[in-house]
Amino acid sequence: MAKTLLSPGHTACAGCGQAIAARLVIDAAGPNTIVCNNTGCLEVFTTRYPESAWEVPWIHSLFENAAAVASGVESALIYLGIKDKINVIAQAGDGGTADIGFQALSGMWERGHDILYVCYDNEAYMNTGAQRSGLTPFAANTTTSPSGAQSFGNIKFKKPMPEIANAHAIPYVATASVANIADIQKKVKKALSIKGPKYIQIHVPCPLGWRHESYDTLEVAKLAVETGLYPIIEYENGKLATVRKIKPKPVEEYLKIQGRFKHLLSSPEQVKLVQEIADNNIQKYGLVDTVNLK
Repeated sequence: MAKTLLSPGHTACAGCGQAIAARLVIDAAGPNTIVCNNTGCLEVFTTRYPESAWEVPWIHSLFENAAAVASGVESALIYLGIKDKINVIAQAGDGGTADIGFQALSGMWERGHDILYVCYDNEAYMNTGAQRSGLTPFAANTTTSPSGAQSFGNIKFKKPMPEIANAHAIPYVATASVANIADIQKKVKKALSIKGPKYIQIHVPCPLGWRHESYDTLEVAKLAVETGLYPIIEYENGKLATVRKIKPKPVEEYLKIQGRFKHLLSSPEQVKLVQEIADNNIQKYGLVDTVNLK
C-alpha cells in the first residue's frame, strides 16, 4: 500500500469530510507539490506545533492570502526554472475562499498563475465556532444565523463561486464531493495537467457544525448531490463539459439527518423554498438522469 502524503495521527474530528478530501487531493497531486494553506480547520488539525501531518512542503499563510502566497511560490519556481516539475496548490475553507480570501484569489486568477486552488467547502467558519460564511446554504442554522421565533436561519443564498471563477476566464473550474473518491482524484490530476489557474470546490460535511453523526459523513455528502442541492459539474474554458446525472431525491432526506436544518422540518413552507433551490439547480445544469430515471 502506497504511503499517503497526509499522514494519519492528525487531530481532525471523527468523520471530518475535509480531512478525507485533503488526503485525496494531495495523494492525487503527488510528492512534487508545494501546498499553501490559509488559517482554518485544516491548518489547525494537521500542523499542531511542533508536528505536521504533511509529507510535502507546506506553507501556512494568513486567513486571507493563501492564493497570494502561492502566487509568490509559483513566481519563484519560474525564476528558478523548475516550475514544470512542481505542482503548486493553494487551499482554504469556504470562509477563507469566498469571503476573507477572495481578493487574493481573484488576483491570482486575473494574473493567470499556474496554480490549482482547492476550496474545502464545509459551509461555515467551523474552526471558530460555526459562523455563517458566503457559502453557507439558505436556511442553515449557524451561530451567526440562528433559527428562532424571528428567523429560519441563514437568509442568504450560497455564493456561486464556480460562476465567479468562470467570470475570470480561467481554463478549469469544477465541483466535487467527498462522497466520490475517484471523481476528486480524477479532477485534481486533470486540473494539474492544465496550464494556468484552476479552481476545484469540494463539498466536505462537518459532523460538528452540521450536527450529524460522524459515521454519516459520506451519506450526507451523497444526499447533497442526489437532491440537487450540490451539483457536481465541470467547466473547461468557460464551457460546461461534464455533469453528474442524478435521480433526484426530495430535499427532506438531506435536511432531516442534520441538526443545522432541524428547525425546517416543522415548516413545509421553508422546506419548499429549499426544494426550489434544488429544482433550479436540476434545471440549470440538466442534472436529471433521464436514461435511468425509471
